Amino acid sequence: MKLDELLRHVVHIGVRGNTDCSISGVAYDSRQVRPDNLFVAISGECRDGAEFVQEAIRRGAAAVVTEHGRVAVRDTVHIHVANARRALAEAADAFFQHPTGRLNVAGVTGTNGKTTTAFMIRDMLQASGRRPGLIGTVQYEVGERVIPASRTTPESSDLQGLFDQMLKAGCRSVVMEVSSHALDQERVLGVDFDLALFTNLTRDHLDYHKTMEGYFAAKRKLFERLGGGKPGVAVINGDDAHGAALADAAKGCGKVLTFGLNEGAAVRAHDPVFDGEGSSFRVTSPWGESTIRIHLLGRFNVQNALGAYTAGRAMGLEESVVLKALAECRAVPGRLEEIPTSRGFRVFVDYAHTDDALSNVLQTLRPYTAGRLIVVFGCGGNRDQTKRPLMGAVASRLADLTILTSDNPRREEPQEILRQIRQGISTQALCEVIEDRATAISAALSFAREGDIVLVAGKGHENIQEFAGTIIPFDDRKVVRGLLQGGVA
Repeated sequence: MKLDELLRHVVHIGVRGNTDCSISGVAYDSRQVRPDNLFVAISGECRDGAEFVQEAIRRGAAAVVTEHGRVAVRDTVHIHVANARRALAEAADAFFQHPTGRLNVAGVTGTNGKTTTAFMIRDMLQASGRRPGLIGTVQYEVGERVIPASRTTPESSDLQGLFDQMLKAGCRSVVMEVSSHALDQERVLGVDFDLALFTNLTRDHLDYHKTMEGYFAAKRKLFERLGGGKPGVAVINGDDAHGAALADAAKGCGKVLTFGLNEGAAVRAHDPVFDGEGSSFRVTSPWGESTIRIHLLGRFNVQNALGAYTAGRAMGLEESVVLKALAECRAVPGRLEEIPTSRGFRVFVDYAHTDDALSNVLQTLRPYTAGRLIVVFGCGGNRDQTKRPLMGAVASRLADLTILTSDNPRREEPQEILRQIRQGISTQALCEVIEDRATAISAALSFAREGDIVLVAGKGHENIQEFAGTIIPFDDRKVVRGLLQGGVA
């Protein structure tokens, strides 16, 4: 694409240099710059991209975008902008010729339940022949390709590139998880959402957003912008305290549908029944009355299924297709995923890394626990510290035995993280502290007896552990399987 054509879509303050040149791609990482790329210098978690402008030029960048006007290099165009992240999103969307205008896009946001809900919607779209792509915490799916996810919502240029690849692979739709960081950092600017779904909002990411108000404001952006390029549908959990505010924010999008178990929801679940293999409930909606059966445990999964059902029907999918997809849905990797064992007790691995999520999972497992409920968990380093004692309090209240261990300590001291979690542990609660995660899981399995349930929480699908600048392979599910096969229990 010609640079002067691309710049018609990018809000900028000024330009120095000849814009009558060709751009071969858009990059934000100087290490990934290729000849004739447009390099956009965004601020990262630790470094400012402006520090790497000269490196990008050495690698062949034809033009650079910065938030200051101090770059002066012969034969390299300099674009001065007020917001580099917005410029990156605008440039990428223009370079790939606005791919979401040709896709049916469903975005799912919220603290908990995003991944399961997104997988459910993907299954519905797949069953209906709409060939969906998927972008989320566990993986990205582009046609037949499955790519391990590096983050829930990729950077804007990577995201637009994925959309472009989906179109080339024959995808007609895409389901994506939309994180609060992505919304705050304008990664989804330019994405034309046909539908936006809100699951819930509970305490998380306060290391980044600082306050719950700031966290909610980021989520709200998805609904305020809905319906800009296409008629949009907002699907909102009416049982959540923030539901009404989001419904108000989305009122300009064209259509708002609430779902929930409480009276007043447009799509409402009635009389949920839970057993050891799943859940069933009756649903009333603008499309009539149906019975939904899912092979997933817990009241929170009823909420997830209800939201997915509402989204599927709002997108015009047939009732029979939606119900069949939900009935055939199995646990998403690392989301209350049971690890089979014949030793008389049950083992589950879950991604729960907030006090609300941990509470939901423990309460879900309690009715099926004939013996003791044992939980193994830790908290991530360099993340919201306020939830650590809250998670400790939940575990000591709802589990019979808590084993505290490391999650991803990152650059924090593991013992300090464990100390903060212990502040919430009741003095009457049974609690062990075993810093090494593999040893902690081994101890939990050794303690387990017939009728017990062991929950390994916090990392779910993740296959690495990060501490002190080092990343090692670590998958809770593989560790559990290996220990069980090795006869630890």
